[in-house]
Amino acid sequence: MGFLDRFTEQAYALLRIVAGLLFLGHGAQKLLSFPVAFPYPLNPMSTVAGVIELVGGALIALGLLTRPVAFIASGMCAVGYWMVHGSQGLYPIVNGGELIALYCFIFLFIAARGAGIWSVDAATRKNA
Repeated sequence: MGFLDRFTEQAYALLRIVAGLLFLGHGAQKLLSFPVAFPYPLNPMSTVAGVIELVGGALIALGLLTRPVAFIASGMCAVGYWMVHGSQGLYPIVNGGELIALYCFIFLFIAARGAGIWSVDAATRKNA
């Protein structure tokens, strides 16, 4: 689709922003009961996950410290997948882990690619 080639940077920026905001929503649910309460009691691991989701999601959406934050978020998703979903079956479609697996690889890609345009990193550094 050659006509979309000129929008590659904008599409990547939208992927980073939307993924960050959606991830932030998981943390807001866990820590702030917004927009609905988290359906399980929080334990230390889910509390740490909520902080990574809330703060990390905001930083990824803003494009601030993008590479290290996305790498941490990716790792948290990998751990979360295997601890919560992997024990319920090997395949994500069976164990309900499709979303966290997708976040894991999106954030790994963002960690490798960097913030791109429309980011604080790009505004403060030459080669973000």
